[in-house]
Amino acid sequence: MRMRLDLAAATAAIGLVAGAGVAGAQDRYTAPPPVVVSPNLTQPWVLQLHGGSARGVAAAAPQVVIRRRTGERQVYEPRRETRQAALTPTPTPRPRGMDPVYLPQTVPYHGSEAPGTIVIDTRDKFLYLVGSDGTARRYGVGVGKQGFEWTGTETISRKAEWPSWRPPAAMIAREAKKGRHLPTYMPGGPENPLGARALYLGSTLYRIHGTNQPWSIGQAVSSGCIRMRNQDVEDLYARVDVGTTVIVR
Repeated sequence: MRMRLDLAAATAAIGLVAGAGVAGAQDRYTAPPPVVVSPNLTQPWVLQLHGGSARGVAAAAPQVVIRRRTGERQVYEPRRETRQAALTPTPTPRPRGMDPVYLPQTVPYHGSEAPGTIVIDTRDKFLYLVGSDGTARRYGVGVGKQGFEWTGTETISRKAEWPSWRPPAAMIAREAKKGRHLPTYMPGGPENPLGARALYLGSTLYRIHGTNQPWSIGQAVSSGCIRMRNQDVEDLYARVDVGTTVIVR
């Protein structure tokens, strides 16, 4: 009877060893998960098994992964720059604008010009529409740059809404030398340099007109024309007629 028990025990032991061998053979072909260890090797190994949340292990520290089968070491760096970019606001470019002093306003006026006359002060960059009660409607303007200044008296010979633009040949040639190629013709519209309205001065090439560059108001930047903000030239356009006298000083 004792011999049968010993034989049964031996058989069971052999079966367990054989089963373990089969399981080992199967595990051999199963890719084990990587072992993740902390780069801070001064910490007790038990803490390293708890991941980045364990005490003494920085969650943002790079992780070293050792793959059991190849022994390859790979370092994974956390994307700190992504988190930093999310925390740092992107600076917003400051839009260009004109000095508020050039916004339209009614001011005292003591000149001798008749009411309804337009007077342009090219030095201070203001246009005055003379009133009948000792005041004037004052607008900020852009004027001719150095070499393109002019003075004189003209009359409004024509008015146009959203005027087209045909640059003079001299302007086309001048700008081409700077590497800027102007069109020979541009239809009216928001991108047109003449803006929303134009008041043509006599038989000259000069105009009082709007602009697609409102930040240039208050500066000497044009080729002799008088620039206004689109909303300002629209206001002036509605107040004056063909034949109005324009004095440029």
